[in-house]
Amino acid sequence: MFDAPASPYLVPFDGTFRVTEASTTPVTDGHDHKGRHRKVARRELNKLQRVLAAGDRHAVLLVFQAMDAAGKDSTIRAVMQGVDPSGCQVFSFKKPSSLELDHDFLWRTTCRLPERGRIGIFNRSQYEEVLVVRVHPGILEAQKLPDPINIETIWDDRLQSIREQEEHLARNGTVILKFWLNVSKDEQKRRFLARLDDPDKNWKFEPGDVVERRHWDDYMHAYEEALNATSRPWAPWYAIPADDKLYMQARVASITIAALQSIGLEYPEPSEEDRADFAKAREALT
Repeated sequence: MFDAPASPYLVPFDGTFRVTEASTTPVTDGHDHKGRHRKVARRELNKLQRVLAAGDRHAVLLVFQAMDAAGKDSTIRAVMQGVDPSGCQVFSFKKPSSLELDHDFLWRTTCRLPERGRIGIFNRSQYEEVLVVRVHPGILEAQKLPDPINIETIWDDRLQSIREQEEHLARNGTVILKFWLNVSKDEQKRRFLARLDDPDKNWKFEPGDVVERRHWDDYMHAYEEALNATSRPWAPWYAIPADDKLYMQARVASITIAALQSIGLEYPEPSEEDRADFAKAREALT
């Protein structure tokens, strides 16, 4: 299993993370995140993805969680812009379907895990089950769970299930990186207003987003509990400041690149039999 890349935004593995201490603005100086830096990062990620696909030994899973308007979609677009589309897959998880509700809560994301050689991206994920469902526990009534539901233990039980599944995936070659895009309440308000003011962005606005905003403190508590329970060296969380989108995107890209560089990706070395076949093929082509 790989070791989590170092970062000032790495969520500790000892349960000491506090949302109130996590900055929504950059806490580091001297990190370029525009122009040439973005192009270099794009080229490096493209190169690493090609070696990942050729080696076919590892899968990569990037998980994005955030409050509304934090920039999940734009970050995924920006970071993956230079990657071969055939080597990448993106899934967005919203309200579960009737089919998904007929399975355990991990089923719908498990079905969409990336295979070896590919980068999988979850825009929201299984963590919704310990975030939005925890804030709105009435949702549990539609999940066909065996009675009785113990509301005091169900969140810890689900976090344990997530943690154990991630460790299993990591042992079997999946590199897991999880990003909480940490936007401030004031910046979220500004972005909501921008969506209302710009006709080209009206489609992004949903009145329900404002309703969820009223539960801000409950969501922050749920995030703190989830990140503390599941940030591990083999499946780390990063609390990335999201008030500056370009900075946020650059940090996600740099962490992803560092993780891929750390696992020793290499093109497959041809065997002696392969080399003999190559020689025959070369002779046949002359």
